[in-house]
Order: sequence, then C-alpha cells, then structure tokens
Amino acid sequence: MFRGRRAVSAYVSALLVLCCLVAAVSIAGLGADESTTESRSQSTKGSTSEAPENVTQETPAPTPAVTTKVANETASMSTLPGGGTKVFGRKRFLVAYYGTAGTDALGVLGERPPDQMHRRLRRAARDFKRRGEQILPVYELIVTVADATPGKDGDYNHDISRRAVRSYIKAAERNGALVVLDIQPGRDDFLTVAKRWEWALEHPLVGLALDPEWRMGPRQVPGRVIGSVRAREVNQVSAWLDRLTRRQDLPEKVFMLHSFRSSMIVRPDRLVDRPELAEVLHIDGFGTPSQKLDTYRALARPRQFRMGFKLFYDEDVPMMRPRAVRKIRPKVRFVSFQ
Repeated sequence: MFRGRRAVSAYVSALLVLCCLVAAVSIAGLGADESTTESRSQSTKGSTSEAPENVTQETPAPTPAVTTKVANETASMSTLPGGGTKVFGRKRFLVAYYGTAGTDALGVLGERPPDQMHRRLRRAARDFKRRGEQILPVYELIVTVADATPGKDGDYNHDISRRAVRSYIKAAERNGALVVLDIQPGRDDFLTVAKRWEWALEHPLVGLALDPEWRMGPRQVPGRVIGSVRAREVNQVSAWLDRLTRRQDLPEKVFMLHSFRSSMIVRPDRLVDRPELAEVLHIDGFGTPSQKLDTYRALARPRQFRMGFKLFYDEDVPMMRPRAVRKIRPKVRFVSFQ
C-alpha cells in the first residue's frame, strides 16, 4: 500500500513537471509572437510620417475635419457675428426690432416667430448700410415686463419664460444676430432683476438694456408716471455686468440705457465707463421728425455713449427714412424699430 502511494506520488510529480514544461514553451512562444507583432507595428509606423517612439494611443486621434469644426465652434463662441470682440468694431451699424415674445402689443419683434422676424429685420436694416459697413441685426427682447398691478411679489413686474428667451438666443446663433435683454423693473431695482437673467447674459451674444421709464418709486405705479433711475444704480448694474463679461471671457456686451426725458436718468455725468461694455444711450421719443430731433439733441451725450435712435411704425408721423437717420448729428450707431 505504501508503495502504491509512492508510485502515485511519483506519477503526479512527473505530470506536474511535464505541465510546467509545456507552459514554459507556450509562454516563450507567446512572447515571441508579441515581439514579432510589436516589431511589425514599429516597422509599419516607421513607413509613415508619424513619430513611432514612446507613443501609446488607446483611442484614435480626431480627424482634421473634426478638429477644425471644434476650433471653429470655439472661435464662434468667443467672437461676435462678423468677427472680432468689439460690438461697434469693424464698422458695424446695429439695427434692432424691439418687443417681447408672442405678442405685438409691446413692439414689432413679437409679431411672428424669431426666424420670420429676422428676415423682416434684415430687409428693414438694408437701407441703413453704407459702403464698407457691416449691419449687425439685434433682437431687443423685453424679458421683464412692468405691470399695472403688484402681482404676488408686489414688485409690479413679471418675467417672460426662459423657454421663450432661449428661442431668441438660438435664433441669434443661427442668423448671426445679437440679443439685448430689456428690463422694465416696476418697483424692483435694476440689479435685482438683471441678476435673474445672469444665465442668459453668460451667453456671448446677449447684452442688456435698462428702461428707466418703468423704474418706479415705492408708491408709483407703471403706466401712471414716467419713472427714473439714479446714476448710482446704473453704475451698480454696469459694474456687475462688466465683471461677469470679464470673468466668463466673453466678447464686449451691449449695455443700453433708454431715455426720452432729461429727468429719466439722474446725474448722467456720474455714469462710469466700463471697459467690457459697449455703452449706448438710446433716445426713444416719438412724433414728427422735428419733435424727435429736438428730443435727441437735448439728450445726446456722444462723449459718454454711442447714440441710439428709435423709430415707431405707428406713432411717428411720418416715420423718418434711413437716409435721414444717417444724417443726424451727433451720429447714430444703433437704430431700433418699435
């Protein structure tokens, strides 16, 4: 019995030795195959223009077409339509449609969906162009609308939907336009309301407009009085927007103030220039051409601002033609239609 166990043990030992020898041969063969494969791979790489040494690629490199597309998309997000980062650079002249989404009650912009209105805007802007200039279309969208009733927050304003705002931003991307968010704050202050739209203002094509007509005091009601804003409040908003633009590394933004009375902006001489903003003073009076020009000349501050001018389809009698607007002095750089 003892012998039998030793015989079995010897047999098992011999079998283990044989298995080890077979495994060693297999491993050696595998190493040779891997060495041959690597050698062939290096030989193949050596026949191309790419450097073969010390390069490990688990995923294929992007094709030139993909790389170019990504680069172009990145560049388009960091520059304005037509190139560059300055709103009025490259001899740009801005023409806007003004209003809010889904209704023509506050202006022409909301009469039709954004892409349809863009085509109409391009036609309206065509005659403002002079030799060597670029026309830059703008959607001036009222995003916070003043109300005659206090609402649940007691602030006499309401915001339009984010979905509506996004639709105009997407249209601007498609059509090579800017969006300017117009704020009518009611009894709120401009900075509080502007911060509600920070998510949209982080987009490189989106700027901001403040409309003091609708900036009410604590006992005032929109539509019953003409509002006003102090320079200090405007400076708070412009400083915040300037920091946002710089922090996000965005192109220069339109920053616009509307006015048609000298009382609407208190101490405009104290307004601070911001390096990241293209500041526009937009004169909104309606009436006959002579009335409009009197208002414009009384309020214009060309040493502080680029000047804007509004044309009303219904209230102006008659509405001034593009050639007449281009002759105004100090010169107009931004025209909007309401």
